[in-house]
Amino acid sequence: MSINSALLAGTSGLRANASALAAISDNISNVNTVGYKRLRNDFTALLTQQATNTTHASSGVSVRAQALIGEQGALQASSVSTHLSVAGDGFFVTRERAADANVSDPYLYTRAGQFAPDDGGYLRNAAGLYLYGWEVDSTGAVTANPSELTALTPVRVSGIGGAAQATDRVSMSANLEASQPISAAAATYNSTAAGTNMASGTVTPDFQTSVQVFDSLGGLRTLTYSFLKDATDANTWNVEIHVTPETDVLTGAGLVNGQIAVGQVAFDQFGQFDAGSSTLPTTLSIGASPATATTPGAGLATWSNTLGVSSQTVTLDIGGTGVPGGLTQYDSPSALSTSQVNGTAFGSLAAVDVDDQGFVVAQFTNGLSQKIYQVPIATFANEEGLISQEGGAYRSGPSAGALNLKESGIAGAGDIRARALEASTVELAEEFSNLIVTQRAYSASSKIITTADEMLDELIRLKR
Repeated sequence: MSINSALLAGTSGLRANASALAAISDNISNVNTVGYKRLRNDFTALLTQQATNTTHASSGVSVRAQALIGEQGALQASSVSTHLSVAGDGFFVTRERAADANVSDPYLYTRAGQFAPDDGGYLRNAAGLYLYGWEVDSTGAVTANPSELTALTPVRVSGIGGAAQATDRVSMSANLEASQPISAAAATYNSTAAGTNMASGTVTPDFQTSVQVFDSLGGLRTLTYSFLKDATDANTWNVEIHVTPETDVLTGAGLVNGQIAVGQVAFDQFGQFDAGSSTLPTTLSIGASPATATTPGAGLATWSNTLGVSSQTVTLDIGGTGVPGGLTQYDSPSALSTSQVNGTAFGSLAAVDVDDQGFVVAQFTNGLSQKIYQVPIATFANEEGLISQEGGAYRSGPSAGALNLKESGIAGAGDIRARALEASTVELAEEFSNLIVTQRAYSASSKIITTADEMLDELIRLKR
């Protein structure tokens, strides 16, 4: 029995070391595989219960190749904006199909982040796995339930329409000449009548300047500021803000000739803008284009129905006491120093980037950027319990524990790094050393078999 058990032990040694060699071979062949986690060979003695005061019976050895999923590989820089890596715990969520995925397609978890668009614009890694993420709404927020896998959608970076941004702020720095002579028309000036206002061109302004703003479709609209020094107060100016041409707006009672705001601006004795004594609105509100030309309510204005644009609110930044810039009244010629207008014209998609929070950001040719997805990090209570799949991916197993979807760097999740890839965790020097040890162990096991064979042969000769 002892000789036979020794023969079987040698056989188990050959089998175990051959399996170990296969794992080592996988490690060496994947030394350049992105996100690969090396295999460790764990040998276990197969010891059976021994009867007392009897000869020993050999039991042999078994081996199990364990993927060291929790090991962090080195991060290597990449020039591709959609190449992603994870620094810390967690995995990217992927599936084998994108838009055509159904409930039977499993979710797979990977660290192989060499994602690039396929012919449909969906991000897919070298193993053919599609990246999934949360969709982002127009405000840049994620509204999906972060605890549900079914709330994830395949990340697509093509087919994204262009974008424009309406102006919502205008800043102006200008000086109005303090010694400006009073115009003869100032005595009869009335902003509500075409015959006595500046918007119609009947009254010549003492100073006029224009700025261009963007509407909701990215079109340019001209706002003209007309100033007329008041006939009775040396520190007060009448102001009209009107759209040029006036046919771009529809106005209600009290507003004529394309006016969208009228009032006065006042200055203190030091030439600084006095907001408290001024009546010019600091916020311009223009309603959306109506379906047909409809007169707005009194004091209101809308964009012309021929433009088909959305409503717009523009904040006027014209300064104040102690605030640099804005409107001033000093005894020097009236002049515009600077004006700043935000908003942009229409721009097409230029590039796609991913930030450190995992947001996939579309960059447009007009300088705008828009968040379109957020990539989550999947974490498990015991990531070593995941089950290896083809393509450097893993699926959830019974010993992996609960799945959690988290934002990058939040609550123990690793940080997403864009333009970087995680290198294989294989150390060649260690693997070559293991090759030598495994080869010697395999040879030694073969010697057990040949020795047991010689002993059995000797035993058989006794009968002869």
